[in-house]
Amino acid sequence: MPESKKESFSYRVNVGHLSINPVSVTLEADERERAELADRWGVTKVNALKADLELLRWKRDGVRIKGRVQVDLEQECVVTLEPVQSHIDEAIDALFVPDGSRLARIPVDETGEMIVDAEGPDLPETFTGDSIDVGLVCEEFIVLAIDPYPRKEGAVLEAAEETPPEEDRPPSPFAGLKDWSKR
Repeated sequence: MPESKKESFSYRVNVGHLSINPVSVTLEADERERAELADRWGVTKVNALKADLELLRWKRDGVRIKGRVQVDLEQECVVTLEPVQSHIDEAIDALFVPDGSRLARIPVDETGEMIVDAEGPDLPETFTGDSIDVGLVCEEFIVLAIDPYPRKEGAVLEAAEETPPEEDRPPSPFAGLKDWSKR
């Protein structure tokens, strides 16, 4: 049986015994975890990653995760390929309910069409068992905040020439027709 690969920033928190009092969780990635995350995210380097979270009971059997995640990372400039330093500071506010909970069902109208309110709150995510991977929750918020096209300050992409000189252009497939005339 193949060995399952452990996620590099996985921190499972048992939510089965949460009371109405919030539980504080602080996560900080070590050097090995940061190297694996950099590779997975396609960035040059993750210099620091820290999250301060609170887990609280939500409704009857749900969990709310609130807090902040902060990341310092290095990426390559899309213009110069020089290093670009970035700081991400994201607020986290996510709801989770056990698998099969009616709170996670998408409401439907009498015709069976889904009712989605773009301005309304997101539906809760589901979890299985009695724990939630808060490291994975943090990673989801980080990945969405990473700039896909980082630019070093002042880096400008030079405009290409409008048209190449005549001698550099490949011959047109219609070049033989230029002297053709109707008879």
